[in-house]
Amino acid sequence: QVQMVESGGGLVQAGDSLRLSCAPSGGTFSSYGMGWFRQAPGRAREFVALITWSGDRTYYEDSVKGRFTISRDSAENTLYLQMNNLKPEDTAVYYCAAYWHGSYYDTSGYTYWGQGTQVTVSS
Repeated sequence: QVQMVESGGGLVQAGDSLRLSCAPSGGTFSSYGMGWFRQAPGRAREFVALITWSGDRTYYEDSVKGRFTISRDSAENTLYLQMNNLKPEDTAVYYCAAYWHGSYYDTSGYTYWGQGTQVTVSS
């Protein structure tokens, strides 16, 4: 059973940057589109970004456009999320998952979720 493993979270100040990584344990995600979601306390898990399996297209939630960049390194079998100019409202647990069908905004379209990595942005 493939499971994603996220890393790179931490506590930073507003305006700082972080790079999250995601790698599968027990398999490869080369044939999947890959997405990042986040979940803040008391809120539903929300879409952040998606990259297609080939890496030629990316999609972002409006509030992170221009600040976050999703990328993938097929040779290293790793997904990344570069987060710049972080804001306190970006504070959440960030998850990666493999996209397999349906709306890429909806968690139901994804499988092989990881345990998440905490990102906390102080003001």
